[in-house]
Amino acid sequence: MLYAIVDIETTGSYASGNGITEIAIAVHDGEKVINFYETLVNPHQSIPYFIQSLTGITNDMVQNAPSFHEVAGQVHDLLQDKVFVAHNVNFDYSFVKHHLQDAGYKLEEKKLCTVRLSRKILPGKKSYSLGKLCRELGIGMTNHHRAGGDTIATANLFTMLVANDAAGVIPQMLKGRNREQYLPPHLPVEQLDNLPRGAGVYYFYNEVGKPIYVGKANNIFKRVKSHFSNNKAGKQKQDFLREIHRISYKECATELMAHILESTEIRRLWPRYNRSQRGYLPQFGLFVYEDRSGFKRFAIEKNKQYYKPLYTFNTLIEGHNWLRELIAEFDLCPRLCNLAKVADCGNGDISANTKWDCEVHNDPAHYNRNADEAMAWIAKHLPSFAFIDKGIDDDEQSCILVKKGNFYGMGYINTGLQLNDIELLQEKLEPYQDNDYIRNLILKHAAAYPEKCYTFG
Repeated sequence: MLYAIVDIETTGSYASGNGITEIAIAVHDGEKVINFYETLVNPHQSIPYFIQSLTGITNDMVQNAPSFHEVAGQVHDLLQDKVFVAHNVNFDYSFVKHHLQDAGYKLEEKKLCTVRLSRKILPGKKSYSLGKLCRELGIGMTNHHRAGGDTIATANLFTMLVANDAAGVIPQMLKGRNREQYLPPHLPVEQLDNLPRGAGVYYFYNEVGKPIYVGKANNIFKRVKSHFSNNKAGKQKQDFLREIHRISYKECATELMAHILESTEIRRLWPRYNRSQRGYLPQFGLFVYEDRSGFKRFAIEKNKQYYKPLYTFNTLIEGHNWLRELIAEFDLCPRLCNLAKVADCGNGDISANTKWDCEVHNDPAHYNRNADEAMAWIAKHLPSFAFIDKGIDDDEQSCILVKKGNFYGMGYINTGLQLNDIELLQEKLEPYQDNDYIRNLILKHAAAYPEKCYTFG
């Protein structure tokens, strides 16, 4: 079996928007290097200054170098029918595959990552970066951060790995479509293998333990694995894979609970690679207060930290439309609902059903009865119910509680627990922050499965 040990230098971190400035390939027979190829490449784009400083490759050096299209045939021939080996293989492989494809060549070879191999065959090292690992192992290294120098160092490391592979790690990694070939270089395969096959939420962490992505799944193992099943050349995918060092998870009894937990955790942790659901926090609320004249007034305002609204809305328009329905139904005053100025009150469609002459209001008690009726209607028609479903264990049930139209929280209760006391039920559940996204999820499931709902009177 022959191996093609590859290292490249590039203009950036992802293949679809950056070029290769240098490539080196060492053909290895499992014991030694039997062929070596190295060339500078003109990327036809400017090399960023910090990369010039790191690699020593300047724009002048590549100006007269061949383009990748010119060397693509030779590169493809050197890689064909060989195992593609690199230190952090998915990075190099993504670049070479992308640029070969642009030149009309196809690359579909098996891969080996010397980072992952080193962690398994030579465990316990202080660092598995190429430079530090070679120094610790006594592997000579010259011309670091140049393709030729790093390829020779990786080839010498690979020779040592083959010689010390008493457990057969390399053959095992090459067997079929082994997960070791496509996992991020710093993620232990054992963490993937230990993931449950049920519903829940999973977390990806970077090197310092900060969550960078939160996801939900009906099958955590399959969903996490799908993140690594392709090696797209875009910046977001490449940066994402490079940062993953650890996975954790929280099991949930149902996919609905996983969906709710994911939504909550995204807004709690704000992981950098989560883009969706960030706009679902309710921005506005329906508030009621008593003015200096004794009138109970309704208002749609931005949510306040210390005041609980009667109901929440994502948009101001949604709140105003809701309030207009209350005005028409309960003869409320548009001015006292902050939807009309004094001069406009009593005129126009908004107050067509309003009895009050707003300029001469002198009976707060009379008006407040209508306001109280509106609040009672809100309390009555905003449902309070528990959505009961299977638990994780056989002796428990999952419970999602909606109280007066707002999501209260969720958790697990004993199968025989009586549900007639909402206050007692609240004590057994973990409270969560309500938002329209979660609320709509629950109401949709409640409508689809009414037999799972216990309604409180």
